[in-house]
Amino acid sequence: MSSLTRLAGSEARLFLREPMSVFFALAFPSVLVVVMGNAIPAFSEPSADFGGELPINLYLPIVLALAVGTVTMTSLLTVLSQYRERGVLKRLATTPVKPSALIGAQLVVNIAALVAGSALMMAAAAVAFGSRGPENWPALVVAFLLGSAAMIGVALFIAAVTPNSRASAGIGSLIYFPMLFFAGVWTPGDMMPEGAQRVADFTPLGAASQALQAAWYGDWPQPLHLAVTAGYAVVTGILAVRLFRWQ
Repeated sequence: MSSLTRLAGSEARLFLREPMSVFFALAFPSVLVVVMGNAIPAFSEPSADFGGELPINLYLPIVLALAVGTVTMTSLLTVLSQYRERGVLKRLATTPVKPSALIGAQLVVNIAALVAGSALMMAAAAVAFGSRGPENWPALVVAFLLGSAAMIGVALFIAAVTPNSRASAGIGSLIYFPMLFFAGVWTPGDMMPEGAQRVADFTPLGAASQALQAAWYGDWPQPLHLAVTAGYAVVTGILAVRLFRWQ
């Protein structure tokens, strides 16, 4: 068994011991969809404005983007910052296990949690409202992976340049909530002012949300949105590797 596998198993057990992390990664997307569908009657009734579709169905890919943003900008960012602040990464550097292996294990755990939470959300929507799944699965997988990679890169970059976990949490929050707006969590993208739509196209979570929505409705995402998410993943990832301090 490789050191990465052992570390991933250990990090997964630690992850499952944190109720808030488990809730927001695994349960929150499902809870949000079910609560919104029941609390707002119009969301769970066919709408002529949407071609007879349930409005809640149109919100599902946005919830996927919300899940990606929540896990990366809260769980992943916080854990990495705390590990460095507490000297965990420094101590690992004196052992055969490299600190980078711990970061790799964290990525494995968080991506697995994202996939599980997304699957639970789609299952909950299907059971509660008869929602259909995405119409273009290959495109959805591509959009989901690129969006996740972009947000992971942003989280790693913030962890790399902030001095402690409090600063990471503060900067993460300042970035997280505007990202949710541009992802269409509060205002669907096509209802935003034109200027806001153009800005959203060039934010990591906004581009990811647009790509996920296109795939959900059976299309392939626009090349622009795929390029933006890939660009964020590459640029922030490279900067994080170069700037990350192990202690």
